[in-house]
Amino acid sequence: MINSDTTILEKEPERAATSRPASLARRIGGLSDRAIAWLFITPTIALLLAINIFPLIWAVRLSFTNYRANRPNAVVESVGLQNYQRVLTDSDIWIAMQTTAHFVLWTIVLQTLIGFALAYLIDRKFRGHAFWTTVILIPMMLSPAVVGNFWRFLYQPQIGLFNYIVSYVTGVPPSSFEMLGSVSLAPWSIIIVDTWMWTPYVMLICLAGLRSIPDYIYEAAEVDRASAWRQFWSITIPMALPFIMLAVLFRGIENFKMFDMVMLLTGGGPGSTTEVASITLKREAFESWRTGRASAFAIILFVAVFGLANIYVKALNRVKQR
Repeated sequence: MINSDTTILEKEPERAATSRPASLARRIGGLSDRAIAWLFITPTIALLLAINIFPLIWAVRLSFTNYRANRPNAVVESVGLQNYQRVLTDSDIWIAMQTTAHFVLWTIVLQTLIGFALAYLIDRKFRGHAFWTTVILIPMMLSPAVVGNFWRFLYQPQIGLFNYIVSYVTGVPPSSFEMLGSVSLAPWSIIIVDTWMWTPYVMLICLAGLRSIPDYIYEAAEVDRASAWRQFWSITIPMALPFIMLAVLFRGIENFKMFDMVMLLTGGGPGSTTEVASITLKREAFESWRTGRASAFAIILFVAVFGLANIYVKALNRVKQR
């Protein structure tokens, strides 16, 4: 009797493991598994539609009207493609687009070069590399408001540390130039701050790419007596290139939308030297109250960024398939 009970107890776990659990649908009012899946994801889809899709559709609708947000009771009339025509023929908007392109180009170049160089050095795993990695990541962890006010203080011509460092290196008097007030230096002041803040982000992505390269590839190259320079250009760069391109994609999209740092440092000045597209859009919508035209400008920016990113992603996929 004891042996039979023991045999039953031994077989019970096996029977429980091999038996199929009852379908969840049978326990919830006879609903199918597909219906239950839709029941769980519907709130999330509705939230995404409310937050993302609906404002986009509403902006597209407003872009074809003369709607002004400061006159909500006025009659809204359709103007067709007039807003788009005015945006595309406005010289001020094209100047803002050129300024944006200038920021995007130089920030991407500097952040990619410096970020990859830092990642390459940290990948050597020297003594204390974990500590220095944490130190390098500090700017990325700070709030843009903190970074903007901090660098605004550093750029002060009388008491700012930046001018004194430049004076020490070049011998130029500290009060002889002003980074934020100069037409020629103000754009570069923003580029320096953005590079200082977001280079660690590029470094992390590049470091992930370097760490993903198998060691046996370098060992095989050493067996073939390939020099360190040859290994760098034939192994490191090609295999880390998809990660570098991914970092460029992320930073390009973010820098195209640059707004907070420019507003904190220069506010678009002096004059309109640092007025990027996002600031022009804000002034059209909330200072001139031309909401319809601002919506058209926003749609044009969206299509431009989406189209360029789509082309870039296709190029990235080709690089990955090599």
